[in-house]
Amino acid sequence: LFFFFLMIRRPPRSTLFPYTTLFRSGFNVRPTINARALAAKEEADIRSYNVIYDIIEDVKSALEGFLEPTLSEELVATIEVRETFKVPKVGVIAGCHVVSGTVSRKDKIKLYHEDRLIHDGKIASLKRFKDDVKEVATGFECGISLERYDDIKINDVIEAYKIVETKRTLE
Repeated sequence: LFFFFLMIRRPPRSTLFPYTTLFRSGFNVRPTINARALAAKEEADIRSYNVIYDIIEDVKSALEGFLEPTLSEELVATIEVRETFKVPKVGVIAGCHVVSGTVSRKDKIKLYHEDRLIHDGKIASLKRFKDDVKEVATGFECGISLERYDDIKINDVIEAYKIVETKRTLE
């Protein structure tokens, strides 16, 4: 007979165990009526297994749930600044050409001047012919203003990116 518990230390909440448990599982055992009633009261999950590998997989996937996801940047567009315009009360608007990808208003950006990163921020507005747009595709021109940054120069390069969360595993 084998009975398996995996416990994570947290503030006491359960009368069955002094710590919050990830799950309670048994191998070739059957919980008693009192144990089932107490588990229902504590809103605990009791699992029984006949194959040891199933327990290992459950423990592994439960532990993976506690891992923080890996954050990475995914490049979605490269934009070239062809002209700049100073607009009163708005700031500088960059007249741009989308070289590759599709730029969206919600994308984050990195501004490069002579291949050196000079600003990392967000797009304040994205326009095509005085119309606000959600996105602009490769080969089209657009106007971009950046949040809290106005020192944009001709021939600067803007890279639009988004943050991608990747689920981590134990392997």
